[in-house]
Amino acid sequence: MDLLYIIWNIEPEIFPGSGIPIRWYGLLFAMAFVSAYFIMRYIFKRKKVAQKVLDDLTLYIGLGTIIGARLGHCFFYDPAYYIANPWQIFNIAAGGLASHGAAIGIIIAVLLFHRKHKINPIWLFDRLAIVIPLSGMFIRLGNLINSEIYGTYTELPWAFVFERSYDIAHRTEPHHPTQIYEALAYLAIFILLFWLYRKDKLIKARGKMFGLFLILLFVARFFIEYLKEAQVEQELIMLQNIGMNLGQLLSIPFILLGVWFLLRKTKKDLTEKPASPLEP
Repeated sequence: MDLLYIIWNIEPEIFPGSGIPIRWYGLLFAMAFVSAYFIMRYIFKRKKVAQKVLDDLTLYIGLGTIIGARLGHCFFYDPAYYIANPWQIFNIAAGGLASHGAAIGIIIAVLLFHRKHKINPIWLFDRLAIVIPLSGMFIRLGNLINSEIYGTYTELPWAFVFERSYDIAHRTEPHHPTQIYEALAYLAIFILLFWLYRKDKLIKARGKMFGLFLILLFVARFFIEYLKEAQVEQELIMLQNIGMNLGQLLSIPFILLGVWFLLRKTKKDLTEKPASPLEP
């Protein structure tokens, strides 16, 4: 190569050769939940919501995220294979989690949580919207260390050569580090939403924070997808036929849902006293 690029050859295991199978991705995935938990604890304390309620919510969200992400990968990206080999759905160690599936899983988890605790689900969505982008940042950094979900070929000076790529043909080529692009976008969204929360902007108008979150996160995802390598052959076919890949197509309903939440009329405006989370 005539140009110098960033050579990326990070060992995915924290203690390689030690027999301790702890991976950086697993640590960063755990940090995603830990960071979200402590920020949500701060938010719940401000509203005097009991600690045990947050602990229960964390369990629901954790299960919803993992189950939704796994099923999303299986049935969005390679349904034929997993229908033919259903036992492979449980083989999470082989890899395969989809963020759009995780989003659906979280929504279902919140609705189930609402049935038990009677806390308004939109109140919860507004607060979860603050922490989810930060969690997404940690997960994309995990993808970076795993040398996966990277971008297309580029000769930009910050291009990465992923020497541990799962695709042998790509191990000597420079690619867009789209994991970093997404991580930075998610961090910026978290900072903005947390600032709006601290300044009491939008948060009193129920659903507005959630709507803004959906628009910002999935619009960022939509455009960054243009720089990503196709994850499965199905995406190449979609790009050729409709000019979008599966990640972009799945982002559109979330963007539209965000627009609806942002534009819909609410009973509470920004000048009124915040409603109780126990309000239906």
